[in-house]
Amino acid sequence: MAKRSPPLEIEIGRGNTPAPAPINRALPGVITARSDDLVALARKSSLWPLTFGLACCAIEMISTYMAHHDIDRFGMVTWPSPRQSDVMIVAGTVVKKMADPIKLLYEQMPDPKWVIAMGSCATNGGPYYRSYSVVMGVDHLIPVDIYVPGCPPRPEALMDGLLKLGQKIVDDARGRKSA
Repeated sequence: MAKRSPPLEIEIGRGNTPAPAPINRALPGVITARSDDLVALARKSSLWPLTFGLACCAIEMISTYMAHHDIDRFGMVTWPSPRQSDVMIVAGTVVKKMADPIKLLYEQMPDPKWVIAMGSCATNGGPYYRSYSVVMGVDHLIPVDIYVPGCPPRPEALMDGLLKLGQKIVDDARGRKSA
């Protein structure tokens, strides 16, 4: 029987890596961060949306919480009370009769609070644009942070909008403008 030669050992060089920071040499295992960054990270990772489904977009919003998409894995749990919610998702056609309840729910939410307009109808009135009973976008009533386009938008689009909202929260804490 022939003897096997030992496997070759490949050395991986350090390359062009920077030297460790002085704080890491003095206090290994210590993490430093600004309190605003830590609070923004906590807010971004635990959004509690107040779901306000008004039309067909509400079905897509509901399916985002179902097992196939499971938005709960991002730490976002739907909440039926405006007093504990920090994100309002307006999904569907906003008629003038619903304007006052939307404003009231928004005012009951604690600060900081954010709004997502989901779908063409919530964004600009959709196919009912310039109708006598339809508000031409929920941004005429309350300030909107994220617009999710589509008629109706897919659950993946709402998930992307929620992730973009999380990035906006972090960017706002750092004093940068979100793209």
